[in-house]
Amino acid sequence: MVKMIDVLEPVARLQGVTKKIGSKTLVGDLTLDIPPGQIFGFLGPNGAGKTTTIRMMVGLISISQGDILICGHSIKNQFEDAVANIGAIVENPEMYKFLTGYKNLQQYARMVPGVTKQRINEVVELVGLGQRINDKVKNYSLGMRQRLGVAQALLHRPKLLILDEPTNGLDPQGIRELRDYLRRLCEEEGTTVFVSSHLLSEMELMCDRVAIIQNGRLIDVKQLKSVGDEVVPIGETLFEVDDAEAARELIGSGMVKDGGLVVEAAREEIAEINARFVASGIKVYSIKTNARSLEDQFLEITGGEGIG
Repeated sequence: MVKMIDVLEPVARLQGVTKKIGSKTLVGDLTLDIPPGQIFGFLGPNGAGKTTTIRMMVGLISISQGDILICGHSIKNQFEDAVANIGAIVENPEMYKFLTGYKNLQQYARMVPGVTKQRINEVVELVGLGQRINDKVKNYSLGMRQRLGVAQALLHRPKLLILDEPTNGLDPQGIRELRDYLRRLCEEEGTTVFVSSHLLSEMELMCDRVAIIQNGRLIDVKQLKSVGDEVVPIGETLFEVDDAEAARELIGSGMVKDGGLVVEAAREEIAEINARFVASGIKVYSIKTNARSLEDQFLEITGGEGIG
């Protein structure tokens, strides 16, 4: 069954996006759809083009070729309409450290039409700063500043929140808090989150889907299946069957290997595939699974290059 979220119009569409500086191509022909209501991860080795892509998405640098659509509006030709749907933190959030967190939000709200006191209070509670919002920012930890930055980016109810390496410098507690309130953000506000990070284990816990780029080009998109709050990793499953070729033709995927059919599937899909085989008269002698973590898949795809 196809989830409704997969057939809805993407919040953002990158269409053949290319960035060149002189003869050097930083991002090349990047095409990617970001579905609504998800936390979408962006992974790549050092210098892969993650931050360059994000800077193009928010209009900080120009696009050499292609286009980026945000809620159907072109960053190149309809910039104001497009960025009205974006909240973003690129690198570290900048605040007035001599003001309280609340005064910072009030200051930003004056620049954005329609932000009420009620909305300020809503985002404060959403990011869990209710008890410290009246303290001066100079007394905030890095994690608290990150949360205040997210609150600021959410004031105008953006459809898309873009975070560039938001876990940098955070301790394990801060990372856990970030993950929790980003999930709340998706569930309670319906906001789509696009996040880059070098912490693969955290991305696996945090994200619904991840895109992997290398040398400025998209090389894969991985769906991370969730059951409740638990991430179920996608791995290889070997179905030992009497006719592997017929089994492959039946489901339209997989690789004939080791006397059976090897299929990449999440846990809940394995039973469905087995039922299809049995219903079609294909004998299943055994099922062996080998779930791979996101880190395993990333290193396999990128040839073991480091991340950043």
